Amino acid sequence: MTAAVPRTFAIRTHGCQMNVHDSERLAGVLVEAGWEPAPADAAPEDADLVVFNTCAVRENADNKLYGQLGRLAPVKAARPDQQIAVGGCLAQKDRETVTARAPWVDVVFGTHNVGSLPALLERARHNGEAHVEILESLETFPSHLPARRESAYSGWVSISVGCNNTCTFCIVPSLRGKEVDRRPGEILGEVEALVAEGVLEVTLLGQNVNAYGVSFDDRASGRTAFADLLRACGDVEGLERVRFTSPHPRDFTSDVITAMAETPTVCPQLHMPLQSGSDRVLRAMRRSYRARRYLEIVDEVRDAMPDAALTTDIIVGFPGETEEDFAETLRVVERSRFAQAFTFQYSPRPGTPAATLPDQVPKAVVQKRYDRLVALQEEMSLAGNREQVGRDLELLVAAGEGRKDTATRRMSGRARDGRLVHFTPTGPACDGTVRPGDVVTVRATYGAPHHVVADGEVLGHRRTRAGDAHEAGTRPTTPRVTLGLPSLGRPEPLPVSAGCGVGSPGA
Repeated sequence: MTAAVPRTFAIRTHGCQMNVHDSERLAGVLVEAGWEPAPADAAPEDADLVVFNTCAVRENADNKLYGQLGRLAPVKAARPDQQIAVGGCLAQKDRETVTARAPWVDVVFGTHNVGSLPALLERARHNGEAHVEILESLETFPSHLPARRESAYSGWVSISVGCNNTCTFCIVPSLRGKEVDRRPGEILGEVEALVAEGVLEVTLLGQNVNAYGVSFDDRASGRTAFADLLRACGDVEGLERVRFTSPHPRDFTSDVITAMAETPTVCPQLHMPLQSGSDRVLRAMRRSYRARRYLEIVDEVRDAMPDAALTTDIIVGFPGETEEDFAETLRVVERSRFAQAFTFQYSPRPGTPAATLPDQVPKAVVQKRYDRLVALQEEMSLAGNREQVGRDLELLVAAGEGRKDTATRRMSGRARDGRLVHFTPTGPACDGTVRPGDVVTVRATYGAPHHVVADGEVLGHRRTRAGDAHEAGTRPTTPRVTLGLPSLGRPEPLPVSAGCGVGSPGA
């Protein structure tokens, strides 16, 4: 860009962790092209560029996007030089529909061409008209793009994109494409680069994260590429916590559970979508497991890591779901003792097989079942959090996790098992001011359905480079890791690490 004053951008992100990480990539390519992030205290619409990174999983995603675009229309009319871009899954799905419904949008780009945004913006500006570019398949792995990270202490690392499953309710495979795995060496290189900048925690991302390496691992040997990757991350010096999301029960192996238990940095927390506890509904969803198999995994995880916290996703009101089917879901939920469940009322997505299934469940029935499920889960979440009272918990202090922290004079952090803990940052153990990115030890004093409180004095406080970076307002900016897509065949082997006992509770 040749402007004397760099133009500013703001990104609004909707949807999953993959979208959040894609937004970090968008910010990285924009900064590399000469743009600057808008000030944190500025309204997004005041930026010279507003980017919407969209989601298409739920029905209200469309309404949310077009509502926000509608509110920007008068701003754009008053500031013709402002640019608006729409990307992500909804852009991949709707394409020209976006500019038809919101003609003031300048650029529409898909899930496969994040790195093209600066060029598309310049082209739209030069031509004086909207530009739509949607690639049908992945050409460059997103992690080969630079990233401007949002957190000084925790980083996303994408190990695969796309999904090979055919769940009847899900539109993701048609928008993200078939699964493409990254080379293990590239993944570890990115992890090491983050740790070199002070990051203490990484979360490995994939639409079906534990299917990683299915094209090149040797499951007949009992070892899997994903388990090897977890062990290799445990060997990265300076990395304190490893999480991953989201695994599929079909691909969950004993080798992965063993790797979790034997690698101390891998947090004993597991987010594993259930979707339904009814075998009949799971079959209609094309979920390639049944309730019994799901519960076997739960039992095996708890045998290996008794303090592990399990969380899940559940859909209520899938077409044809009967009261008996729903009762089976309640049974599995109660048996699994989830720490938390993300529950969704089924909504048909155009383009998915489930959208045209007969026996769509009436909204009123879905709502009643949803309320019953939420009530049951809240009881179990409350019981699980009350069990933490009296325990000493190690927290990675977070920023912005507690909505009432200012009023209560508390700070918040995540325990190793992923629980949200609000604590009072006082006591002689505090080494100066406690900052996001620091590590503290606290004793739990109260459990609520969605959080734990530790109102006593801090028992231990370790200042970290991540805390220094957060205090200074700096964030990791990981450069391009390498070029090209993973090659066919087995990639370079992962280093083998010997486990040394069960780690502390954590993801």
